[in-house]
Amino acid sequence: MSGAGREAHVSHAAAAAQLACLLEASAPKPGNVSPGRHFTDARYEDFLASAAALGGPFASATLRPLGATARLAVEATAAWTRSNTNLGLVLLLTPLVYAAQGCAPPVDRALLRTVLRGVLDATTVDDARDVYAAIRRAAPGGLGRVDSEDVAGEPTLPLVEVMRLAGSRDAIAREYVTGFEITFEAGAPALDRARGDGLAWDDAVVETFLTLLAGRPDTHVLRRSGPDAAARVSRRAAEALQRGGVRTAAGRRTIAQMDRALRDPDNSGNPGATADLTAAAIFVVLVSGGWHRGLG
Repeated sequence: MSGAGREAHVSHAAAAAQLACLLEASAPKPGNVSPGRHFTDARYEDFLASAAALGGPFASATLRPLGATARLAVEATAAWTRSNTNLGLVLLLTPLVYAAQGCAPPVDRALLRTVLRGVLDATTVDDARDVYAAIRRAAPGGLGRVDSEDVAGEPTLPLVEVMRLAGSRDAIAREYVTGFEITFEAGAPALDRARGDGLAWDDAVVETFLTLLAGRPDTHVLRRSGPDAAARVSRRAAEALQRGGVRTAAGRRTIAQMDRALRDPDNSGNPGATADLTAAAIFVVLVSGGWHRGLG
């Protein structure tokens, strides 16, 4: 591939990553920030600024290793926001951008996932070190401590191996280990179905979010509030879908009730990991031509 061709692909992938962040933040997902629905420490506008901040690091991703780009993306975000608005998004989108940069748009998804696995397998201890620095900079709540490879120290293993250690307790880490299984096998197909049925982007994103949340407990809620609370949140999502979700009046009422129930001053009921997985699914759909399908 020529230099100009690769540059164009990187630019396309960076734009898709920013758009994925904007579409995810703009959809009224229960328990999350969206237009007119803010947290005490983060407003919707903070998420818009965070999406804009990712443009530079992602558009220049070919100039540096993966971990360094993730660290720069978090640092760029911190220049605009005072709270952790996008750490999970950065960790998911960075390897996806690297994988997409070598594929001509619209990207074949099977090829994208194959390239992605290669990107993940090639990560190094230096990548892990930069990601650790990014995590410490973002300071996510409920992180806790572990006996081996804790982020408070310095890693001794490549990034994908560090993620393997955390895979049982963190949805983002699990994606690194499984070749983004949830993103490709659950999230993107759910979004495809919703868009194929004629749902606008905001409704399609909410439906995808509820589908993922109903299928598995959110690990952010699990860390902050425990397994019982995480299970209750997933049951609420399943109930909303059973009542029609965004497609019926009863479903929308259930979603609104769910949103009110999940909001608290500490954001302990926020299904943030599922929101991050939803954004990753949006990215995959976008780079594979999804913007021009459905309502567009």
